[in-house]
Amino acid sequence: MDPVALNPTHAVSPSAFAALLGRPDTPFILDVRRTERFDLSPSLLPLALRVAPEDLPTWLTGRPPQAAVVYCVYGHEVSQLAATRLREAGWDARHLLGGIEGGEPDVDGPELLHGLAASPAPLIRKRPDLGVTGSGGSRWITRAHPKIDRIACPWLIRRFIDREAVFDYVPTAEVLEQAAHRQAVAFDIPGAPISHQGERCSFDTLLGAFGLHLPALDLLARTVRGADTDRLDLAAPAAGLLAVSLGMSRRHADDDHAMLEAMMPVYDALYASCVDQVGGNAETHNWTPQ
Repeated sequence: MDPVALNPTHAVSPSAFAALLGRPDTPFILDVRRTERFDLSPSLLPLALRVAPEDLPTWLTGRPPQAAVVYCVYGHEVSQLAATRLREAGWDARHLLGGIEGGEPDVDGPELLHGLAASPAPLIRKRPDLGVTGSGGSRWITRAHPKIDRIACPWLIRRFIDREAVFDYVPTAEVLEQAAHRQAVAFDIPGAPISHQGERCSFDTLLGAFGLHLPALDLLARTVRGADTDRLDLAAPAAGLLAVSLGMSRRHADDDHAMLEAMMPVYDALYASCVDQVGGNAETHNWTPQ
């Protein structure tokens, strides 16, 4: 197969890809690696949905055009051809420069390889034990009446791990039993795969479980930890997050999913603020009335 000509307008760099994450409008992320390479790899890109290249035409059937980032192993013909097919179907599709491996030695130029190595794309671990394999639709379950960790974790999953994840809230005494019954992953309760570890909260445990290492997420984790463990000195926004979470919980006392939906924009905003701080672009409110 002849490589599709590389057009810079149809490629996205790893750093530009990372900037698309943590937002409600993140494009579809499609993993189109050939089956043997996909099966051998322990990793995915955040939010990636696995679509074998030969299955792409069928997968496209009936789907309305959207924005998408497509990646393969090295960012060559497999992902470029898939992105071209998506654009032909009306999608706003780009391929990830360098693919998941960050380019191919002895094929890509040294300057490109150096740039990709200096700023690699973020990855997550495949976790079949947690229902995350690239197929989407993982299921999670926790205690009812969420406040902080039980909202922060679903936000993290939806924005960085599995946008199609489903969340259940049940009485505390039923969580582990219902997890087995519903084939769901329990979290934020003792005995669950994802829960508090020492001074770290479930949000921290979730980051570690998937190997998510982004400076802005690390910063956000301090805020979540401070608010969730009553250590408000850990981060300046922790007290605000606690207050907003308690207020929203009161407003949505009878509907935990409504509470989750109401808090998603709050965490989107907190993450955006963390991105700005890490990038040296933090905005302060400094107006002084005369």
